[in-house]
Amino acid sequence: MIKSNQRFFNFMLVLCDVSVVTIALFFAWYIRFVSPFFDDGIRTMDLAAYIGLLMIIIPLYLIIFAIFGLYRPYRKQPFFKEFQEIIFSNIIGIAILMAILFTQKSINFSRIMLGVFFLTSTILMIIERGSARKILRMARERGFNIKYIIIVGAGSIGQTFAAKIADDRQLGYKISGYVDDYFHKSEKDGIPILGTTREMNEILEEYQVDEVIIALPNTSYKRIDEVIDICEYQGIKTQIIPDYFHLIQGTKPYFDELDGIPLINTRYIPLDIPFYKWFKRFSDIFLALFILIIVSPIMIITALLVKVTSPGPVIYKQIRVGMERKEFWIYKFRSMRCDTPKVGDTGWTTENDPRKTKFGAFIRKTSIDELPQFFNVLKGDMSIVGPRPERPHYVSQFKDEIPKYMIKHHVRPGITGWAQVKGWRGDTSIKERIACDIEYIEKWTPWFDVKIFFMTFKAIFKSGY
Repeated sequence: MIKSNQRFFNFMLVLCDVSVVTIALFFAWYIRFVSPFFDDGIRTMDLAAYIGLLMIIIPLYLIIFAIFGLYRPYRKQPFFKEFQEIIFSNIIGIAILMAILFTQKSINFSRIMLGVFFLTSTILMIIERGSARKILRMARERGFNIKYIIIVGAGSIGQTFAAKIADDRQLGYKISGYVDDYFHKSEKDGIPILGTTREMNEILEEYQVDEVIIALPNTSYKRIDEVIDICEYQGIKTQIIPDYFHLIQGTKPYFDELDGIPLINTRYIPLDIPFYKWFKRFSDIFLALFILIIVSPIMIITALLVKVTSPGPVIYKQIRVGMERKEFWIYKFRSMRCDTPKVGDTGWTTENDPRKTKFGAFIRKTSIDELPQFFNVLKGDMSIVGPRPERPHYVSQFKDEIPKYMIKHHVRPGITGWAQVKGWRGDTSIKERIACDIEYIEKWTPWFDVKIFFMTFKAIFKSGY
């Protein structure tokens, strides 16, 4: 729910920014060419030419705003920092716009109008972002858009953090309780002690938690390691209030802060950044629609042949575990007969599985059976590229056997993925597959997705992927 609210809020921010830029341009055109402030009779271009300029301004400004971090969650960020980013991004935006117009020799655009546009867009965006913060602050004070957290450590570090949360309700955090080895189950300043770190797994099973904040001293590094392992086992993100900055090793940490208290995120996930997440989702929808149009004749023929070659439904549905550990129905063209005994969801499909039809064996070998999953992409259950989703039975099994297995559920599962194009598919090494999935999650870039997408075709023709 928190992530869904954040995505909706970022989408609304983008719409507001587009509106601000558009309004600023129209206002600047009116001030320069219609209002009595510049009654000099000059008309360099009509309104239609400046409307066409929006086709350059809007994408340019949205990209610059994203680069300056204006679509990151600013729950912990002071408004003054955002104020600076707004000014700098608008300065860069108008400079690049004027450079484009200069190189294109578009000398007829009014420099006065562009100056008014810069001032207007900057002022309106400051007002817009300030209003958005005010609305969010009011919503959080009324209990909406709340993140539930557990603080590991009820000592001075944890108490200081908890006091910051209690003093500023607009931050939108609610403390479910402390976990501490040296306090009995009771309360600490009105916050319940839920248990010890040895009971961490059971506590996380019982409470619906969005994040775990570790507030232990550096001398407790063994307990910190144990808590991080348990949280990653459960698929819950952790942040550390560090006693020293060398506590986290073996990952790519990045730093955050809450009102001066430093936090270290124990695992860097690029797709946690709202702009990257929005960009990937937009790309998925666009590409999925394009591919579905292209392959629609193949899908129609496949559906008819599935129906003709064996009785039963055309589409086979199966429950898989996706992003945020949520279950969803995955779609495939049916490749097996319906008149054979079911083996349930706890067995692998082998290459010579007797349940497969002859046509089913063909569509599985060529991956045509996976084409309906592009509808899963449109629904938001999956991405085109990402870790392959697994059945709930195997998720429960593998998270006990494979360290860090649950990290794969921080992002949307994919139709294809880095592990699959490297050959780790089906009944192969789960450890190698998860290593590839974690590498993909931590090193994601749009170009990485493009590389995997085109490698998929090579894998299909080479080994029947």
